[in-house]
Amino acid sequence: MTDHTCDQPASQNGRLGFSTQAVHAGEEPDPLTGATAPDIVMSTTFVIEPDVSFSAENITDDTPFVYTRWGNPTIAKLERKMAVLEDAEDALVFASGVAAITAVLLDNLDAGDHLVMSDVTYAAASEFANEKLQRLGIEVTRVDASDPANVEAALRPTTKLVYLESPANPLIRLTDIEAVAKLAHAAGAKVAVDTTFASPVGVQAANLGADYVIESLTKYVCGHGDAIGGSVAGSHADVTALRSVAIHNGGVISPFNAWLILRGATTLPLRMRAHEENAFAVARWLEADPRIERVIYPGLESHPQHDLALRQFKNFSGMLTFQTVDDGPTVARRLADDLAIVHYAVSLGHQRSLVCYLGTDDLLSSSFHLTESQAAAYRGYAGDGIFRLSVGLEDAVDIIADLDRALG
Repeated sequence: MTDHTCDQPASQNGRLGFSTQAVHAGEEPDPLTGATAPDIVMSTTFVIEPDVSFSAENITDDTPFVYTRWGNPTIAKLERKMAVLEDAEDALVFASGVAAITAVLLDNLDAGDHLVMSDVTYAAASEFANEKLQRLGIEVTRVDASDPANVEAALRPTTKLVYLESPANPLIRLTDIEAVAKLAHAAGAKVAVDTTFASPVGVQAANLGADYVIESLTKYVCGHGDAIGGSVAGSHADVTALRSVAIHNGGVISPFNAWLILRGATTLPLRMRAHEENAFAVARWLEADPRIERVIYPGLESHPQHDLALRQFKNFSGMLTFQTVDDGPTVARRLADDLAIVHYAVSLGHQRSLVCYLGTDDLLSSSFHLTESQAAAYRGYAGDGIFRLSVGLEDAVDIIADLDRALG
């Protein structure tokens, strides 16, 4: 099997390898105590000089810590680590991935502006665009971003932002980020990409032209299902502009959650290799099983965009979807009742395997407002519904045995 790790030798471009950066970036021994592990600074407020401004609009790189909603030492360590892992100039972390998404949208769009958005995106982002943005006078055009020509056709003089998700949740459909970024930039628009399914190990979208790289830190970066957070990486100027939005909206991560995610991020490269190895084993087993109608995994040659996956991703992650020959809701009940190792639950990227059923009619009537042709394209991937499986770090043979028994 081809090794899709993202580790680079320290001599390449004079940089440390990715695994070394995951361990050390943003962290240094405490100058007072010599502690090698980062501290959790839970204080909400800090002693300041009387000339420090209390306005979020006046925050600069030299502003000291004032109040944790504005900035905090533990949170700042995570921000530095995420900037390095995304290979971006700067990063800002939030209380959740959704807080990160909405900050990017609200900072870039005003009444009369136009947003081009992938027609299949994380449900919360999709619903926010469908409902809240349009109420604010922002026009939204949803497109199948797996074909850059669809994005190009949707661009207007008023387009300020193109919002992508690759791989897309839940279809695991891909977007050629580099091609779309060139088209958007030529039209004067910025590009935001949610790469949560891939993690920074799989793809560093800033290097492909994305202005904003969004992660739900809750998922692979944390990796243990015990802390919620989000991040946006990009240029220093763009990230600085987002900070006032974060401060005013209040979507600030707890220092304790930031510390948990910092700890999880140190093992991200190791975990992603194991997730990918297990996902390959499970995907190949499912694809050969007569009870399974279809498997979608970027690492499989059967994925309709496998060539793009090979070109754009360094790790294929642990996310896959499958359809069953038997009725999906019936199989879902069977899995929920009989699985012992795999948990029937939402979310993804945890150390334990998670699976859930996503009915097509339900999603098309709620989260996704698609045209007839877009809905048909969605069904082309998902049929009447798909099982989304986040393959964990258990022994692959045990994951397979658990699925085999529960499928009946």
